[in-house]
Amino acid sequence: MFVLIAFAQAPPKTLVLDGALLAASSKASAESSKSKNLQELKAKADRLVAAGRTFSVMKKSPTPPSGDKHDYMSQAPYWWPDPSKPNGLPYIRRDGERNPELARISDHDELDHMLEDSELLALAYYFTNDEKYAKHASAVLHAWFLDPATKQNANLEFAQGIPGISAGRGIGLIETRHLHRAIDAAILLQGSRSWTLSDHQSLKKWFGQFLDWMTKSRLGKDEADERNNHGTYYDVQVVTYAIFTGRADLAHKQLDVTKKRIASQIEPDGRQPHELARTLSWGYVNMNLIGFFTLARLGESVNIDLWNYETGDGRSIKGAFEWLVLYAANEKEWTHQQIKPRTFELTARLLNIGARKYQNWKYLTMASRLETADSGSVRSLGIY
Repeated sequence: MFVLIAFAQAPPKTLVLDGALLAASSKASAESSKSKNLQELKAKADRLVAAGRTFSVMKKSPTPPSGDKHDYMSQAPYWWPDPSKPNGLPYIRRDGERNPELARISDHDELDHMLEDSELLALAYYFTNDEKYAKHASAVLHAWFLDPATKQNANLEFAQGIPGISAGRGIGLIETRHLHRAIDAAILLQGSRSWTLSDHQSLKKWFGQFLDWMTKSRLGKDEADERNNHGTYYDVQVVTYAIFTGRADLAHKQLDVTKKRIASQIEPDGRQPHELARTLSWGYVNMNLIGFFTLARLGESVNIDLWNYETGDGRSIKGAFEWLVLYAANEKEWTHQQIKPRTFELTARLLNIGARKYQNWKYLTMASRLETADSGSVRSLGIY
């Protein structure tokens, strides 16, 4: 299990990262210099500092229909040329099969790299107090959100477009579902010389503008109406940005919507039928539950308990988790459609979080087994 040890400090007021766990790890300062995990984190962060890379929507080759490269742009992943048409248009859907053409537009990959690097560097700064990590993390955040020459416009008008059908769709908002990692990175950087109060306020302004776009634009409203994981992650984003920008009233309102999503997406026995209908059912069930877990974590900031919330007929996040555990523990065989091999990184993360939130430590053993079986790693208990 990946637990970081570092210097003692008060819990950071992070939104999705677990500040109390980060602080608990930091209290064991006597072990910090010997921590293998901390050394690995520092080594990764050192490589990022040495590379000096930042990321931007300006690096893509094509220009969005707006004529402004500052607008984020991407192509729908499961849509392919129609072989029956001479020019392949309009594209047709092949659920679960990613079209390699996606790589021609770099914004999606640039976004993922920005989130990975800003989070890792901010954590390295938090655990070591070494300003070099804060300096580069700040540069990464500046390039994406704040610098006039490189920043993304605060909209998603051209995400997941489909050739021959649309330039952008509301469900493109799924691509920004992890922007909370950049926000938590900025929160961890507060107090450093490299991330100023002005920087933090400017970031809040950007997210306030993006939140307005989400809640007022045609595409944003389209996504709000989605009934599967897209609706879940719409809530994740609205609640995150509302809390970050000081709009607790909106966060409360959206979490009431989340309760309705629990009622419509989770069966009394814990099944998630909308996700089970997909060709990659295992991945989508895990992904959607991570979204609900994230909403429960966000709810803690505004005193709403979704961890133990249950509808009148017994639908709950906890029930969906316990249903999934049966398959993670091999007590039941997965018989739903899954056109690619199952992976378990998200499952292990759910188990690590579930162990704490539901006080059942057998889940930690299960998580450890799955992490080894998957030959990968999950973000630690000290992170989520």
